[in-house]
Amino acid sequence: MSTITTTSMYFPKLADIQKAATVINEVAMITPLMNSIRYSKRYGANILLKREDLQRVRSYKIRGAFNKISSLTKNELQKGVVCASAGNHAQGVAFACNHLGIEGTIYMPSVTPAQKVEQTKMFGGDHVKIVLEGDTFDDSFKAAMQNCTSEGKTFVHPFDDIKTIEGQGTIGLEICNQTDAPVDYVFVAIGGGGLASGLCGALKALSPNTKIIGVEPKGAPSMFTSIQNNKNTEIYDIDKFIDGAAVQKVGDLNFEICKTYLSDMITVPEGLVCQTILDLYNRDAIVVEPAGALTLAALEFYKDKIKGKNVVCIVSGSNNDITRTAEIKERALLYADLKHYFIVRFPQRAGALKQFVGEVLGPNDDITHFEYSKKSSRENGPAVVGIELKDKEDLQPLMDRMKAYNFFGDYLNNKPDLFQFLV
Repeated sequence: MSTITTTSMYFPKLADIQKAATVINEVAMITPLMNSIRYSKRYGANILLKREDLQRVRSYKIRGAFNKISSLTKNELQKGVVCASAGNHAQGVAFACNHLGIEGTIYMPSVTPAQKVEQTKMFGGDHVKIVLEGDTFDDSFKAAMQNCTSEGKTFVHPFDDIKTIEGQGTIGLEICNQTDAPVDYVFVAIGGGGLASGLCGALKALSPNTKIIGVEPKGAPSMFTSIQNNKNTEIYDIDKFIDGAAVQKVGDLNFEICKTYLSDMITVPEGLVCQTILDLYNRDAIVVEPAGALTLAALEFYKDKIKGKNVVCIVSGSNNDITRTAEIKERALLYADLKHYFIVRFPQRAGALKQFVGEVLGPNDDITHFEYSKKSSRENGPAVVGIELKDKEDLQPLMDRMKAYNFFGDYLNNKPDLFQFLV
């Protein structure tokens, strides 16, 4: 990726980002830029966290949403605004509508967790109407656009909009104001690309030597794929686990900016992101959503390049649902090769399970999942067994003992068609 100096495409101007900073000042706080002692020691660098998880709506989305809505004419404001979102953007729009006293309609997929729906209602108060429509974001988006067309309302896009981009770019202004030392790297999570685009505008003007590294989930590499193809590319099959950064297609404006001005674009496995979430909670008392942990997880892939450097990781949000903790832990263990699923064939005789536990399992192995149905007409009864290891090196000895005692049926971790029913 190379920086160009002359282009006809849209690029956020510093003056417009500075204007946005003035506009959003009444609702968006200047979030701290905090040194992380643990990550700094781990990577031999000065790692700074831009704590957007501490915003009023617990994410940076309030910046772009408020800047966009504030730019509308009096007539547009009277007609009301519409957005489609299952998460942070919905809450930002809801807060803006309530603060400005205008009517907003927010379309959310019918499968949106109740916690997110309630949060959006709380921020929006009486000024926001929530419509649950369809099973996916795309369904909600289509319904929202139909509403805009039929009633003449303004759609507030979460990322592919000039005013939204300029609002998100205010984070770049704050970073430059909050540190005297030159920033060598900024890591930014990318979903649709609004935050990264705004950041490019601010930093290319104020800190042109700073390398901006975009980070996406490995299961939803929309920007990564688009840059490789040199064309904004829609991905139809994505892993939606990191919901704040899992989109099928990035914004057209955002793609053009990011392909030109990002220094690099990388993807991070979801399992590593999950371990990062757990570490931040257990070791740093920081609660983040999956998208909020992306940038810190990405440091592992840049550990050789960032030694001795000043590095900023944008912690983009903290709207995590506690009910997801079990899945987060599961994915982290799977990524670390510490959780394994098998089909175990138990001889249908008394004492078979006792033998498996006493002679097959290692001293540090733990059964965490067990499904078994006795078959009256069979010699062996199959069971699905999940086992957590203390050390990934214990896997092969475990499998060897299972085979030696004729318990081994199959290994399921590498069979995605079957494995999806367990995780």
